[in-house]
Amino acid sequence: MSAIDQLLQLSRIYIAAERCELSTLSSRMFNDGKKLGAIERGGDIQVRRCERAIRWLSDNWPATTPWPAEIERPRAAEVAQ
Repeated sequence: MSAIDQLLQLSRIYIAAERCELSTLSSRMFNDGKKLGAIERGGDIQVRRCERAIRWLSDNWPATTPWPAEIERPRAAEVAQ
């Protein structure tokens, strides 16, 4: 599964769990309400930006929703010193 596919799968689960819109999640992760929609339509994203988005999802994951077993979960964000 590609990183983009992982990001989209995690985003769909998050949206369902939080009962929010795709544009709302996109705004929270990217500060751009249209970015996730563009990615769903085949748009591309830089690797580091994708990694930051998956980390954002991990850091903000709903407590009552299991993380998908087939996707490796990033470790908790380390506090910068």
